[in-house]
Amino acid sequence: MENLDILCKKIISKIDEADDLNTLNAVRIDYLGKKGEITKLMKELTNLTHEEKKSYGKNINTLKVKVLDSIENKKVYLEKKIILDNINKERLDITLPERSYSSGHIHPISHTIEEVIEIFKPMGFSVAEGPDIEDDFHNFTALNFPPDHPAREMHDTFFLNESNNGEKLLMRTHTSPVQIRVMKDNEPPIRVLAPGRTYRCDYDITHTPMFHQVEGLVIDKKVNMGHLKGCLTTFVESFFGINNLPVRFRPSYFPFTEPSAEVDIGCQRKDGEFKIGDGGEWLEILGCGMVHHNVLKACGLDPNEYQGFAFGVGVERIAMLKYGITDLRMFFDCDLRWIKHYGFSFLDKFDGNN
Repeated sequence: MENLDILCKKIISKIDEADDLNTLNAVRIDYLGKKGEITKLMKELTNLTHEEKKSYGKNINTLKVKVLDSIENKKVYLEKKIILDNINKERLDITLPERSYSSGHIHPISHTIEEVIEIFKPMGFSVAEGPDIEDDFHNFTALNFPPDHPAREMHDTFFLNESNNGEKLLMRTHTSPVQIRVMKDNEPPIRVLAPGRTYRCDYDITHTPMFHQVEGLVIDKKVNMGHLKGCLTTFVESFFGINNLPVRFRPSYFPFTEPSAEVDIGCQRKDGEFKIGDGGEWLEILGCGMVHHNVLKACGLDPNEYQGFAFGVGVERIAMLKYGITDLRMFFDCDLRWIKHYGFSFLDKFDGNN
């Protein structure tokens, strides 16, 4: 027992003298390793009698636990000391120049789509999406396009190979197929916006093979042309940030609406400048109308019970008008200089006037 007390004091002294983790680990190995002194003492227990083992073994185990606790406490102390030493050594030089960085910009198309959605959201509109690759039924037939309509010709539409079940596939020419899917899958009342990419065979300063639309649809039992006019008048005034903006609904024709109308807004062209507002001139910006009864029938709705209105606007078109962009093709040139000029910060939030 006396020899164990001397050994304990000796080990504790070496633990206290250890000034780094490597030295502390060496002490542990010397006394608790496979060939350490305490380990040897444990092995010698096999040579003792049963009574001696009970007494001597208990004392050795007490010594071992005390040494392990001392080593662990010293290890914690040394690790904290390392952290504090590093904190004292590592100083931040505040005289260094700040690191330069460049932030990304939201593309005007994405921003404009969000603007449109935010305007219609208080009116109860939700957002619906559909596939870019459509079949003939959803893109043409259900929308009351006759078999000989020019839009079905190859020079207007990107047709694809037929599907495995023989369906004629194509790149959708408008987002109206989303409206068909919504009407077929949902019971009225319906109020949805359908933003997305559309595709047509055309390319010049005002047309691109791929462009964006936002279409709207309202279906209910007592919807009329007055609701349509009020809805779109509120939209154009909010989007362009002009109260009492002159708005004109001019009769037109679309296969999927009857009656149909083009929506014009007031503008002024003078001395080579273009300005939206009261100026005595007009500019067409979108199409609309009351949903044709054949479209309602194709979607399984009774035109004697339900009626509604639909509208569609080109995203690039209204973005060009609002932000002074002169060439439609610039939207898709991937020129970072252009995006930095016309793009929007991620911190920008649409408030109806930006």
